[in-house]
Amino acid sequence: MSQAAPAITRSPVEVVRATPVSQAPNGLCYATAGEIAVNSFDLERMIAAVPARIAAALDRKAYYFVPLAVNQGDETVIADRYDVALSDNAVCHRNLNLGDSQCVFISTRLMDDKFSVAFEFYINVGHALVERAGVSREFSDLVWGQVEAGVRGETSMDAWEARKLATANGPEAERYKNEYLEAAFSDSISIYLLSLYLDVDYYDLRERDYPLLAPSAMAERLRKIAELFPPNVGFEFSILYKRR
Repeated sequence: MSQAAPAITRSPVEVVRATPVSQAPNGLCYATAGEIAVNSFDLERMIAAVPARIAAALDRKAYYFVPLAVNQGDETVIADRYDVALSDNAVCHRNLNLGDSQCVFISTRLMDDKFSVAFEFYINVGHALVERAGVSREFSDLVWGQVEAGVRGETSMDAWEARKLATANGPEAERYKNEYLEAAFSDSISIYLLSLYLDVDYYDLRERDYPLLAPSAMAERLRKIAELFPPNVGFEFSILYKRR
């Protein structure tokens, strides 16, 4: 009985050289290589959902959607399709700096559906925006006011841990406060972008390791993000409540 040939792997540099990059109307650069888990229509809309004000801050950055980015010792290789033998060493994403540009490889075949692929992409976008542009003062004031009011829960483990340390009155409380605000800002951007692309049930974002931020507080954060980064034409932001 014949067995399928193993996936072909290439270095990230080889993939970059061989793969043409497209630029979406919002200015974001992206490319696909290999048998990815998202069809072209869904991918184009996923990219297009990023507001132009955010995309403008991500110049000299390109997102490569690939089947698997795999750790092999100190190196990373890109597989041309899913391979169970490689999946154990695959990572959700890997960044590669080339001169003054950065390429981000996203492993689409590690995830189950377009929701998961989109969220991984938007998490990367949120972190990149914070690295490039910092945290909005308006957003910081809103979020820290929620903390002082004792609002329960948070948006990620990073935000949850940093918030605890920032409110512990320790010698490094100010540093942890900054880390917390950065995490909360990037988290909120990611969730906002996901909501532009798909109808999101907020409770689908629950994790076991920390309590999810109270819905009303999350809504306040998302409305502030929408003010800072209005949706592109063809996309709409809204918050709907329902009884559970």
